[in-house]
Amino acid sequence: MTFDGRLLAGVGVLAAVVEGGSFVRAGEALGLTASGISRAIARLERRVGVRLLDRTTRSLRLTDEGTRFYAQVAPLLEGIEEAAILAAGSSKTVRGRLRVNVDPFFSRLVLAPHLPEFLRRYPELSVEILTRDAIGDLVADGVDVAVRFGEPPASSLVARRLLETRILTVAAPAYLARHGRPPTPADLAAHACIQFRDPATGRPFEWEFRSGRSLVQVQTRGPLLLTDVGTMLGACLAGAGVAQVMALGVQDLLRDGRLVDLFPDWPDETFPLAAYHPSRHQPPAKVRAFIEFCADTIR
Repeated sequence: MTFDGRLLAGVGVLAAVVEGGSFVRAGEALGLTASGISRAIARLERRVGVRLLDRTTRSLRLTDEGTRFYAQVAPLLEGIEEAAILAAGSSKTVRGRLRVNVDPFFSRLVLAPHLPEFLRRYPELSVEILTRDAIGDLVADGVDVAVRFGEPPASSLVARRLLETRILTVAAPAYLARHGRPPTPADLAAHACIQFRDPATGRPFEWEFRSGRSLVQVQTRGPLLLTDVGTMLGACLAGAGVAQVMALGVQDLLRDGRLVDLFPDWPDETFPLAAYHPSRHQPPAKVRAFIEFCADTIR
């Protein structure tokens, strides 16, 4: 296929439609009429030889072929934009729209209190935060950067590990007053332990305890099985049972005595937090700024 400027223009129109969700909003962003947007999409579809969008009077979505096509060209468009910024000598300018996919726990307890400072630091930036349980497909979802707990998935994404947070086994003083404090991890078998479902497997997380080379696995049980960390933390604070939580974000609760770390002599069970962005030679300045801000915040 011979390249020409019309192809690039058509891809730009497609990107505006996907981001705006309609021909009308795409037209407003590009200064075109909705009919002009429709004609540009039709020309692009003829050019590539496949139907890219399914459109009715009420809905608009990418076809399977359109999804694959957009997943390939979206990073290239962002690369062109970044190249233009670099060419203009403003590679350090953080501006535009930033879409972030963030773990709900990290978003609520760690990131949210610091967002005003981030926005003050970069007044030309607008931020859209998506709190999701899974990382999903960053390119197809139009996401610039993700921050997730857990081991990095096998993918083409660029990963930067931000920290390893301790896994703490905790209970509220009210629960311990009623049921006593378990002296060892093995004694948890006789306690009500709040279970948390692993979104990757659909099964409850296993409870493990590490100290140096020592590893203890405990079969725990309890009446609560949850999928939201905030709910688990709230139930634990209310005295519903023993829970395993990440140290990141709960230090104030430990310091105030609202939660008790039951096994401080087992400190080596950890869980990673990493930032991800689509693979490219030079990530946009806005992505670099957000990743650095997250790293500074959790320090």
